[in-house]
Amino acid sequence: NGGLYKRPFNEHFEQAPMYVAVLTYVGFGVGTIFGYLRDFMRACGLERCSLAAEREEQKDFVPLYQDFENFYTRNLYMRIRDNWNRPICSVPGPQFDLMERITDDFNWTFRFTGRTIKDVINMGSYNYLGFAETDANALKTVADELQNYGTGVCSTRQEMGNLDKHVELENLVARFLDVEAAMVFGMGFATNSMNIPLLVGKGCLILSDELNHTSLVLGARLSGATIRIFKHNNMQSLEKLLRDAIAYGQPRSRRAWKKILILVEGIYSMEGSIVRLPEIVALKKRYKAYLYLDEAHSIGAVGATGRGVVEYFGMDPEDVDVLMGTFTKSFGAAGGYIAGKKELVDFLRTHSHSAIYATSMSPPVAEQIIRSMKCVMGLDGTTQGLQRVRQLGENTRYFRRRLHEMGFIVYGNDDSPVVPLLLYMPGKIGAFARRMLDKNIGVVVVGFPATPITESRARFCVSAAHTREMLD
Repeated sequence: NGGLYKRPFNEHFEQAPMYVAVLTYVGFGVGTIFGYLRDFMRACGLERCSLAAEREEQKDFVPLYQDFENFYTRNLYMRIRDNWNRPICSVPGPQFDLMERITDDFNWTFRFTGRTIKDVINMGSYNYLGFAETDANALKTVADELQNYGTGVCSTRQEMGNLDKHVELENLVARFLDVEAAMVFGMGFATNSMNIPLLVGKGCLILSDELNHTSLVLGARLSGATIRIFKHNNMQSLEKLLRDAIAYGQPRSRRAWKKILILVEGIYSMEGSIVRLPEIVALKKRYKAYLYLDEAHSIGAVGATGRGVVEYFGMDPEDVDVLMGTFTKSFGAAGGYIAGKKELVDFLRTHSHSAIYATSMSPPVAEQIIRSMKCVMGLDGTTQGLQRVRQLGENTRYFRRRLHEMGFIVYGNDDSPVVPLLLYMPGKIGAFARRMLDKNIGVVVVGFPATPITESRARFCVSAAHTREMLD
């Protein structure tokens, strides 16, 4: 890395022992065999079929999907389906309340018991700084804006939906990120998927990290640009693609690419890794490419004052051409932003589909972002925001260290509040989540196809609102 890094950069991706990988494949193999057996029994009428079935009158229609595509859902996912989509009935703070539900037909349907499971420790929400709260004093300004503006805007930014609260928020975001201008959008997913197509198109090249979020992938596909994938956080893979792009140009015509755009995330939400930003910026400058940085999970969560991976690495925000982030995590609200040069933001205001067609951000939501961002910046006259950022860092490092000491294989960067704990075997996915809930701990478990088949995991999300007792 030479002198690019001003601080230690420690990430862990420990490989599992061979017997664990073998047993994982065996587990999926056994599950598949039993799946075919049960499908045969359903077809013969030996087992009741709980699937939605076509009526006789529909038999001549072209099927919406091939039957095999639903095999995994029908026979493997259904066994552990009770670990997802659990209804929450309180604010997603450090603890939440959960509606209890049971199944009488092996997870095909659920019914509520009417009982609420109280004070479950929340290790699944992206409430990094603890701003998802219901304290009346903290939310006073939000309540005031609700009285003044109501809940809905009922118009787009370019028509009757451009409010003074939106302008105030955009100025604050630009000041927070130390850039010329910023534009906010009502939905974080749409911030990527609807705006990337404006920046690149046919004749352009997108170089995308293989683990990028679906919103980045969708935006890249909608753009019509050529997409090439580089290995996760692998600078040799990225540089080879950059060299080839410049040396060979576009396929067939060999013309130079109109633009080359590198798409990366600040913190990768499934791996817990942090982008190698200094190296990517160095490559971007060397090969005259553009850089689009998605800071959905890193803004507010890393950096000495919560300003994301740019601050974490001590870099200049001008080194990144497009700074994108969301308000759905660290700021306890909704929506997203794109920030950078004024020319970029002015172009988006004129052409962005999210500005032309989508409804504006709700004023109380905008106020929630303003009050939490001012808190982080210290503009509310307190040091509470800075304390939250520091507490998140302490909680993250403590939690990761304790898991390592207990012998678990944990992926990601030492400073990442996203903590994947590897489970590997399919049977452990459901068993682990149920065991956690028995102990009043709510945790997200993830398996194939969201992860590689041998890398099923539990994903913990650490918050500044977690106490040491909760983490223990």
